[in-house]
Amino acid sequence: MPRFTFNLPDIGEGIAEAEIVAWHVKVGDMISEDQPLADMMTDKATVEMESPVSGVVTKVAGEAGDVIAIGAMLVEVEVAGEAKAETAEAAPLATEPAASIVEDENLHAPEPIFVAEVTPTSVATASAQPAAPAAETPGKVTASPAVRQRAKELGVDLTDVKAAGGHIRHADLDAFLSYGTQMGYRPVHATARRADEAVKVMGMRRRIADNMAASKRHIPHFTYVEEIDVTAIEAMRADLNANRGTKPKLTLLPMLIVAICKAIPQYPMMNARFDDDAGIVTRHGAVHLGMATQTDAGLMVPVIRDAQDRNIWQLATEITRLAEAARSGSAKSGELSGSTLTITSLGALGGITTTPVINRPEVAIIGPNKIVERPMFVGDRIEARKLMNLSISCDHRVVDGWDAASYVQALKKLIETPVLLFAD
Repeated sequence: MPRFTFNLPDIGEGIAEAEIVAWHVKVGDMISEDQPLADMMTDKATVEMESPVSGVVTKVAGEAGDVIAIGAMLVEVEVAGEAKAETAEAAPLATEPAASIVEDENLHAPEPIFVAEVTPTSVATASAQPAAPAAETPGKVTASPAVRQRAKELGVDLTDVKAAGGHIRHADLDAFLSYGTQMGYRPVHATARRADEAVKVMGMRRRIADNMAASKRHIPHFTYVEEIDVTAIEAMRADLNANRGTKPKLTLLPMLIVAICKAIPQYPMMNARFDDDAGIVTRHGAVHLGMATQTDAGLMVPVIRDAQDRNIWQLATEITRLAEAARSGSAKSGELSGSTLTITSLGALGGITTTPVINRPEVAIIGPNKIVERPMFVGDRIEARKLMNLSISCDHRVVDGWDAASYVQALKKLIETPVLLFAD
C-alpha cells in the first residue's frame, strides 16, 4: 500500500520550528481524514494539526516535548487505494491560532503539620521497647494537662503509651510517635506522603523558562521600591464604583495604568525596547501595556494597545475583555505580543515587595504589591492609612537608577493626589 508523509507546514509568522505539545494518535492507529494528529506550539500559540488522508499511522516524528522543523516529517500514514503521492505538505493556515490557556484561581494553603521533636531521652526510651508501646494493665493514666492536650491534637490514646514510673511525659509521647510511625501509626492530622513525580518541562512552560532565562542572562536587572499611600485613590475608587451605573466595576489597576501613562512623556526611556544586537533603543510614543497574567499553562502577557488614549472605564473594559479571551483560549497572537512596558501584580496574594523579571526586549516592568493598612504619621497625628509598595525593575544598560527613581516618584505624586489623574 502507498504511504503518505505529512510534513509540518508553515503555521505562520515565518517560524522555523514548532514543539510537539501532545499527540492524538500513535503508531498502529486507524485514522480518518480531518482527524486531529497532534498539537504543535509556536512562540505565541498552539495549533491542532489534522490529517489530510485516511489510513493507518506507521510512523510519528517524536514524543511530546520534541521540536520539529518546518517541512520535516510529522506523521507517516499507510493509505488504502492507488494513491501515488507519497509526500505532501499542508497549506499554511489562513487564520491566526488561538492560545489555549486557563487561569488558575484555586490557590489553597496547606494545613499545618505537627512534627514531634525526638530527643535523646525519647530515642533511648523507644529503643528499650521490644514491641509496640502499650499500657500493661488498664487503669488510670497520669499525665500533665499539656501532654494530654498534645495527645488529643495528635489523636493519640494515652492508654497506648508506655511510660517508666507510670506518669506520661512529653518524652514518652515522642517515643511513641517515633516508634509508632515505624509500625504504621500516623497522627490523625498527618498528610499522606506523595510519590515523587517527574514532570517534563514542555509547551508554554518551556517557552516561559527560555524567555526568563534569556532575560536574566542578557539583562542586568536592578529593582527600586517605593512606599505609596493609596488611601485617597482607594476612597476615590470606592466613590466611582458607587456611582458607576452600567460601567464596569473598577479595580485599582486601571487607575494605576492612567498614572503610568501620564508620567511617561517626562520619562520616555521607561517605555522602550532595546535591540541589543543592533545596539538601538526605541523609545515608543504609544504605550502598549503588557498585563502579566498567570494561567494553568503559565505566564501570559496580553497587551492593552494605546493605553495612553483610554480612560479608566475603557481600560477596565479592555482588561476584562483580554482576561476573558485568555481564559477562553480565544486570544489572538497579535494580542499577546508587541508590548512596550509591562505591569505585573499578584493582586490580593501579593507580598510586601517583588523583584519582577523584565519582559525582554522591554527595559522596565512595574509591580504593584498588596495594600496593607498601618498606622502612619500625618503631620503631628497618627492615622490608619492604606499603604502599598510599588516595585520597578529596569535594564541598567539603558536606564539609570536616578531615572527609575524619578519616574516612580512621579507615579507616587499622581497616585497620592488622584485628582491629578484627571487633570490636563
